[in-house]
Amino acid sequence: MNLEHLRAFYILADHQSFSETAKILHLAQPTVSMQIKHLEQSLEATLFERTTKSVKLTPSGEILYKYADQIFSLVKQTEKELDSLSETIHGDLDIGASLTIGEHILPYVLGQFRKEYPNIQMKLKVYNSEQIMEHLGNDDIDLGFIESTKSYPDYDQLAFLEDELVVTTGTSASSPVPPQKQTIAPEELFEFPIIMREPGSGTRQVVEQHLKNNGLYPEKLDVIMELEHTESIKSAVESGLGIMIISRNAIQKELELGTLREIPINGIRLRRFFYAVYSKDKLTLPGETFLSFIQNYYLNEKFQL
Repeated sequence: MNLEHLRAFYILADHQSFSETAKILHLAQPTVSMQIKHLEQSLEATLFERTTKSVKLTPSGEILYKYADQIFSLVKQTEKELDSLSETIHGDLDIGASLTIGEHILPYVLGQFRKEYPNIQMKLKVYNSEQIMEHLGNDDIDLGFIESTKSYPDYDQLAFLEDELVVTTGTSASSPVPPQKQTIAPEELFEFPIIMREPGSGTRQVVEQHLKNNGLYPEKLDVIMELEHTESIKSAVESGLGIMIISRNAIQKELELGTLREIPINGIRLRRFFYAVYSKDKLTLPGETFLSFIQNYYLNEKFQL
């Protein structure tokens, strides 16, 4: 049995799409079709029921999938144990991080990690939280770092850092919040134009959940603009277009420069945790090493808001 053909089968069974499988494997779609055909011929079994709309496992395919799952778990475990025999930890580590974590939390930590483990080749890609879970499911990344409050029962989740979201406005004369206003009541959030992250971002999910938990209705917010990048939102708020709710980690420089200011909400603190998300059975030795490193890093730094 050809392992490459078996991998194509395994991914196709998960995603039920030849085009998606080809994309994940970086192959042409006809190549994937040919690999599946060769696998079926070698096993003398039909593995998929094909229709114009879907691809489903046959009973024979279900049996093969069960053992393929065990095979690839063993392959990962074998690689991990062989790597552990080496004097130096090496290999590739692909990380996906949500915007706040990827831009304001991880870069410095990755720099420190690189000093201790120079033989681990790292790649960091920034997505929103929902996109990270999609890439994790496609095995495009080894570790995901998200801000979402959602639970993902198919994955292991580890809270590694506490964060606080704060209502923020610009300090220019065009700011919608008068300079003498130092705090706001919860219901006053609905009186100011607000600039938000796009649906699907962890920050937005946390904000909406906190509002609901405090008897407030997120749909009543006067959202005048949705932007995908934190820097764009900060620039819009600095220019006086509206307020924002953002991680304090993301506005340290602007607070120091005086171009932005926090406005506490009376009686409410928007606390959350940042999470590492991964599949324990698939995590490589470089992934395990980084996960342990980031836990110890923030434990030692006592980096908590």
